Amino acid sequence: MKTHVLTGSRTEIADALARIEGEIREVVVVVEEPVDSIPPPIETEEDFLAEMGPHMVHVGDVDYSREAIYTRMEGE
Repeated sequence: MKTHVLTGSRTEIADALARIEGEIREVVVVVEEPVDSIPPPIETEEDFLAEMGPHMVHVGDVDYSREAIYTRMEGE
């Protein structure tokens, strides 16, 4: 088996692919997304936390502050 890396425009890649001799079994295509489809950057920490809200777990009477998380508790 021989590996080829084809770069260029869509037409250039298609032409180069057509010129390869032998049976072609698999092709990996990398497609750049248009700049318009990239979501805007997260502006603030609150925006980030709001976006992550559905993935976070909150349990009853727990202090989630940074200080509480990084302070050793008795027995640790």
